[in-house]
Amino acid sequence: MITSKPKRLIRRVLLYLAVLIIIIWTVAPYVWLIISSVSYRIDLLQVPLQWIPRRITLDNYRELFVSAGGANQNAALFLHALKNSSIIAFSATFIALTLGVFSAYALARLKFPGSNASMALMMTAQMLPPLAIVIPIYVLLRRFQLLDTHMGLVLVYLSFILPLVVWLMRSYFASIPSELEDAARIDGCSRLGALFRVILPLAGPGLVSVAVFAFIAAWNEYLYAFILTTVDAKTLPVLIGEFSTKLGLEYLRIAAAGVLASLPPVILALVFQRYIMRGLTAGAVK
Repeated sequence: MITSKPKRLIRRVLLYLAVLIIIIWTVAPYVWLIISSVSYRIDLLQVPLQWIPRRITLDNYRELFVSAGGANQNAALFLHALKNSSIIAFSATFIALTLGVFSAYALARLKFPGSNASMALMMTAQMLPPLAIVIPIYVLLRRFQLLDTHMGLVLVYLSFILPLVVWLMRSYFASIPSELEDAARIDGCSRLGALFRVILPLAGPGLVSVAVFAFIAAWNEYLYAFILTTVDAKTLPVLIGEFSTKLGLEYLRIAAAGVLASLPPVILALVFQRYIMRGLTAGAVK
């Protein structure tokens, strides 16, 4: 009969094994993306496959930024798409945070008829698949001449980023004791003054975590950008899928562009990891 101590050891080993498998399953594709981005095409086509490249090159990255004699149009397209993604992602995140903070505060602190119903309706709309609403959105943007524009794509991104911000910040505001706000109002603060001077400083970790999630959602979005843009507002995820020549897809350049496109979300997650964890755990328990 197995005693309790060996049982705990077996469970711990199985737990670590499961975690290791999940990590490998998650990280392996990204590691292979990095390996492909610094390899030569002929090395990737070798049989058997070479997991560790014998030769390393940065030409795949260089071609994304430098046009050789005007022949490489991908460099200009990549820089244009990078600028578009930055403008759209930062704009959508800033607007969603600005509007979402006030909405979440009102839903968490103010009691008015239909507050719960409005929150439920907002989250129910998130359950609609994007494919079901992309055509109505396309028709509306075409009617208001917002197709292939930064503003049009920002407005579309707000439709799924803003409810996420409101939902997360509402939970975080609800976890902050209302007595702190009442004390500030007794000392002469208005409701908005208490929000900016008391609530928002305490909600710093929550704001950071929500901002990171909102930015990643806007930066990585593909479907809406693919349908609603052509040239002027084309984003980086859409452009990466279009890297091709008469000889087929440019896999190495796609790998290099994929690594560069993944850097902002990865860097944000690593830099603000502590605040993200604090914001999620603090907002989860009231």
